[in-house]
This record gives sequence, structure tokens and C-alpha cells, in this order.
Amino acid sequence: MAARKAVEQELSKEKIMEAARELFVTHGYRHVSMRQIAKELGYSHGSIYYHFRNKADLFYSLVNQDFALLDQKLEEVLRQDLEPARKLEQVLLGYIQFGLDNQSHYEIMLVIKDEELASKLQEKPNQSYEKFAQAIYYLSGQKANAALIWSIFLSLHGFVAHYCRSGHSFADVETMARFHVQNLLKWLA
Repeated sequence: MAARKAVEQELSKEKIMEAARELFVTHGYRHVSMRQIAKELGYSHGSIYYHFRNKADLFYSLVNQDFALLDQKLEEVLRQDLEPARKLEQVLLGYIQFGLDNQSHYEIMLVIKDEELASKLQEKPNQSYEKFAQAIYYLSGQKANAALIWSIFLSLHGFVAHYCRSGHSFADVETMARFHVQNLLKWLA
């Protein structure tokens, strides 16, 4: 038991998750092992299993954590004392900013795909999308239908994915992001 306590104090879940995130983004889910993650951290792979049952459990933890951060960003915007149209603009812009300011998180959440994970990675993304869709629906004065909301989401996702691949930060493309959001808002007018 003392060895487990020592490992828990030295090697936190957060350290493991950050190392795993970078390896997954760099090499892909399929090409990363628990041994590689442990080696990256300078620990035995057994110490990782103390915190996570397996690689899939570790990946699910990352996905859940990252979607929680995105949901938090949405909730922060929704709590602001703004007119609905301004809030709607901030929701769309906030999505882009989150993706570009947290590129490795975004890749884990929405870009890395693997057949082994597909069936289990539906719940959290679907819950997060549902929050996004409800916000768009209500902030648009209930004008936006499901197809329009999905189109807006895909447009935002495409914007973020494009600039993530080129390594640009939100600050680098903020003017273009604002222009993109203004064009999307025209769909809701």
C-alpha cells in the first residue's frame, strides 16, 4: 500500500493525461501504448495502470475532460449579461477560440478517430453538441432548425480544423474568425 501512495503522490492523473494527450495527437491513438506513455513520464507502465484501467479508459478521460472545458466556455458566455444576438455571436466566436487556443484538446475531442473507440465516444460529444444546439436555438429566437444548427456547427468545426492543422492560434486569425462568425449570423437573421 505504501508503494501505491508514493506513486499517487508522485504521478498524478493530470500528468499522465497531459503526456498521453501529446502522444495521441502526435502519433494517433492506435500507435500509442501505455508503456510509451509511462516511458515519456519516466515511470513504469504499472504506475499508469494504478490510475487508468487501460489505454481506452485514459483516452475517454481526456475526451470527457476536454468536452467539460468546452461546455464550461459555453456556460460562461450564456451567463453574461448580453443581448441574445450578442450572446449568439460570442457563442460562435467562443467555439473557434476554444478550438484554436486548445488545439491538442480539440484534436482529442473531435479529430482523432479510431474504430476501437467509436462506439464508446458518443455520449460526451453528443451531450456537448446538444448544449450548443439548444443555445443556438434559443439565442436565435427559436428560428434555427436542426439542419441549420448542424450546418453552423460543421462550419465552425471546419474553420477550427483548418487553422489547427496550420498551427495558427486564435490571435493569429481573430479577424478572419470574426468575419466567419458574422457570415454565419446572417443565416440566423
